[in-house]
Amino acid sequence: MTRDPASVDTDVAQLPLDLRLRDASRFVEYHAEANRIARDTVESLGRNAGLSQPQVYLHGPGATGKTHLLQAACHVAHERGDRAAYLPLAELATAPPAAVLDGLERAGLVALDDLAAVVGSPAWDEALFGLLNRLRDAGCRVLLAAPEPPDDMGATLPDLSSRLGWGPVFRLEPPEEEDLRRILVDRARRRGLEMPDAVAAYVLRHQRRDVAALLALLERLDLAALAEQRRLTIPFVRDQLARSAAD
Repeated sequence: MTRDPASVDTDVAQLPLDLRLRDASRFVEYHAEANRIARDTVESLGRNAGLSQPQVYLHGPGATGKTHLLQAACHVAHERGDRAAYLPLAELATAPPAAVLDGLERAGLVALDDLAAVVGSPAWDEALFGLLNRLRDAGCRVLLAAPEPPDDMGATLPDLSSRLGWGPVFRLEPPEEEDLRRILVDRARRRGLEMPDAVAAYVLRHQRRDVAALLALLERLDLAALAEQRRLTIPFVRDQLARSAAD
């Protein structure tokens, strides 16, 4: 469960984890034009901007930004003074469901990530069914994320599938080349680096087009540029990619 800065009461759940939101998980950092409507809807939910259905379900393959959007909504909720809880269920699946979920209706926003890690377990399905009912009765906003749409999650309770789809359901698409270029340039800027468009284009031609892989490469380039006091140029990046391939 998220602690300070975006937290619920410490007695909401007793877990041996201190799970924090990534600072870079902000709406301004999310670049995927194909997912603009989903992004805007999640931001409206985070801001409590009067959506008719206070629940949003995101699904799609990895590296489409589901976690990013859930955490960005929690950041926004916190900035408004709301209590927000972000739960990566893949990391919490071995805990008793009650220890994870009980008391969450006291939060203004609850974001449940990695639903596929627990849905299909009878104990978890019962607990999630009860939680979603409590959250709706309490007027909480709810964000849900999984690889599959609600009906394909394999829930042991048919009523859970219907509750997972209570609000808008969006499929997120992978970022396109221009989206990836903007991600690289913006993240480099956050690190105090200037990445010219030509360098970003070179990276995209020679590196796997996966957000996680690109950001891992950017971290290596940042460390190497600092150690060698170099700027991000095509020759420098070419040399770093060659060194990585040789390792």
